Amino acid sequence: MQKLVFFVGVAGTGKTTVAKILSKYLPAAFLDRDTVGGRFVEAFLKLKGLDINDRDSQFYKENLRDLEYDTTKDICIENLAAGQNVFMISPFTAELRNQRWIEDVIGAAGLTRDQVDVKVIVVTLENIELQHNRIVDRQTERDRWKLDNWGDFEQRVTFVPDINWDLPDHSILVFDNSGELTKEKERQLIDFVMND
Repeated sequence: MQKLVFFVGVAGTGKTTVAKILSKYLPAAFLDRDTVGGRFVEAFLKLKGLDINDRDSQFYKENLRDLEYDTTKDICIENLAAGQNVFMISPFTAELRNQRWIEDVIGAAGLTRDQVDVKVIVVTLENIELQHNRIVDRQTERDRWKLDNWGDFEQRVTFVPDINWDLPDHSILVFDNSGELTKEKERQLIDFVMND
């Protein structure tokens, strides 16, 4: 079966890091929504005279958020249709709440659920302070709004999102990425993804 693996969670939890570790063991198209849409979003924001690193304002959410996610989804569909495994990296908050979303993706690739093993890895941290420290440490301009408005952002953080997709419990892993990413933790991730 092809593997379609979602690495979800809030900013600073280490979604991309976890996905990169697994990519050493399973060849897959690596679709980080920030990479897929980042340059286009920045160009659009610049044309509008806005902060090119904005990913949190109401303007971004109303005008650009779905554009990024839908483009990533389209590339995912093309890769699935071509027979590739796919890693999808982003919070996917709204998509996870939409029961039909995953069915539509698989169907648009001309495949069925019997042909695609869907897994969701929810990357979490033990507390909000650790998340704040990680966001500070990675020193990206894109995080400026979060740090400048930490009180508002902190109130919106839910480490484990609602997942309304029709998936068995064994296809969802809540992975605590708080400490060192040990060989034992790597093995847990590999076993979760590789087992059907």
